[in-house]
Amino acid sequence: MNLQLGERLGSQTPRVANYPPYDFSAAPEVIANAKRAGLHLDPWQEFVLTHGLGQHLVLGPDGPAAGDWTAKKNSVWVPRQNGKGGIIEALELAWLFLDDMKVDEITHSAHEHKTSKKAYERMERLCRRTPAFHRQVERYRHANGERMIVLKDGRRLEYHTRSDTAVRGFSSPRLVMDEAQEITADQMAAIQPTVSAMPKWQMWFFGTPPRVDDAWVYGLKADGENGESRLAHFDWGADLDMTRAEDRDRAHDIDLAYACNPALGIRIEIETVIDEQKPSGLGSKYAAERLGVWLPHRDGAGVIDMKAWAEIQDPLSRRDGDLAVAVDISVMRDYASITVFGKRADGLGHGQLIDYRDGVEWVVPRLIEIRKELDPIAFGMGPGTYESIKLELTDAGFYRPDQLPEPVLKKRRGDETPRRGDLLVAGGLELAAACGQIRDAVKQRGFRVVPASQLTEAAAGAKIRSSSADATSWARATSDAEISPIGSLTIARYTFEQRSWLFANTKKRAPVGAPSQSALSTANPFRPQGRLKI
Repeated sequence: MNLQLGERLGSQTPRVANYPPYDFSAAPEVIANAKRAGLHLDPWQEFVLTHGLGQHLVLGPDGPAAGDWTAKKNSVWVPRQNGKGGIIEALELAWLFLDDMKVDEITHSAHEHKTSKKAYERMERLCRRTPAFHRQVERYRHANGERMIVLKDGRRLEYHTRSDTAVRGFSSPRLVMDEAQEITADQMAAIQPTVSAMPKWQMWFFGTPPRVDDAWVYGLKADGENGESRLAHFDWGADLDMTRAEDRDRAHDIDLAYACNPALGIRIEIETVIDEQKPSGLGSKYAAERLGVWLPHRDGAGVIDMKAWAEIQDPLSRRDGDLAVAVDISVMRDYASITVFGKRADGLGHGQLIDYRDGVEWVVPRLIEIRKELDPIAFGMGPGTYESIKLELTDAGFYRPDQLPEPVLKKRRGDETPRRGDLLVAGGLELAAACGQIRDAVKQRGFRVVPASQLTEAAAGAKIRSSSADATSWARATSDAEISPIGSLTIARYTFEQRSWLFANTKKRAPVGAPSQSALSTANPFRPQGRLKI
């Protein structure tokens, strides 16, 4: 930076900076490595890297060693042209060339093809102009729509334009999500499994405020602002509501421009910002584009399209092959639901409520029966449900792959890859994604449901909320019905999408057909009656 003494700079720290505690940071090495390529980072860029690359120290056989990342997901929001690309490039150079951070595969995704192309071209130039890096490159590939940098030892950095399927099935422990404001729930369903089974994985989201008020990233923002564990969140955007006259007036405050733009005085001139404030500049878009102001998030009631819901009811629906099971417990623990989800022979999804009873003491014994009879690929639930029956689940041999008891971990030889029948506990971000996905899937008629009055009542009365850690998830307290049936269907579908690809090539399949009559007692009036065909 070539600055005169006393020249004013934009704020080098964000308005919101929440990140998990750590013992040390890998950032100094990453920053020094970037300098080797002539990439000199601003203080604000170093700030993000420092807190986003925190690690715990663990005691190994040879003494203290670096453990996993404390922030598994990093969320970075800064107005355009401030230099978020510099952070991305520093990360990708480190993942490619630093011995302590090397990984076999890195995935860089963007919403637009031109953005992905530009990012690739910038990285190729950085590598070519740095002899120590260029010597390690086997080839730079940019043909037939593919863009990647492949090293001589086989490691690679791949560039993709996002879609619902473009990165499904890839095993990549490092993901960069540029233009994150455009991410959809279905895209996250395609992307999330690429890291779920990888050791020391990390995802980075970079973006500017979305143009619509119900985008998937509102859940990410809410989790970040609420300080969710394992998530680092950095937002330079102004906290304004542009529907209020006083906030519209405040938006033209020059001090606010400096607070929201860390590169002001470095690569952005204040005269440019003043021009952007004018009607002939950014006009009404100034607050979003230069100040990073988010639209008020749209809350919802009656959020499921009940016309579409009626059209996906199919009493003859049966799944063909593997299935996932999910359980959801009501807020007051007075009811619980168990739902299964799989695929039919025609490729459509199959959802079925198989248990809805009062109380919770029956849940774990029922899961044991289901495990024996149906051999699901996974059992899904939210964190509240999991914590409320955690001891019973562990005693019955239901394990989270990332929290295996020591004897089980030893038996699995230290491998935390999910096994058939393991638990999937969806956190706030995952629940937000799952909620969006089920609503989209209903609209698109992408699956079928065996009719159950309890499930339909829950779908009709469910609302969403946007002001807590599980932002855009089902609002249990304010919904017009007891919603554990739709909650369990939501998590069952999400669990199936997350785990099914892990077992796609295994020979073992869950049996198709009905559980035993003894396991499906018809004495309970809250559960679908009769012999179920799943």
